[in-house]
Amino acid sequence: MKKILVINGHPNRESYNTALKNVYIKGTKKLDFQVEEIQIGDLKFDPNLFQGTTRRFDLEPDLEESWQKILRPEHLVWIHPLWWYSRYHERFYRPNLSSR
Repeated sequence: MKKILVINGHPNRESYNTALKNVYIKGTKKLDFQVEEIQIGDLKFDPNLFQGTTRRFDLEPDLEESWQKILRPEHLVWIHPLWWYSRYHERFYRPNLSSR
């Protein structure tokens, strides 16, 4: 069974991005795929990288759980407004994670 992770980066559950996510997930269920999702707006983490991306630091629990979900699937789907994407995504481009 194919594993898919859908990441919705829009915090508003009434947004167009959320509608796209819901339609995508509905379609994958017809194909009997295993689908997990991450709703970035529901996560608790500090989006500010006070020390930049070059220093190591621990992820908040929600981001650590997200990272574990990102490592599992065969297929990732990112749905997000471009300007909100980077704060979540930047957190994983660090020396101790991106090299795993």
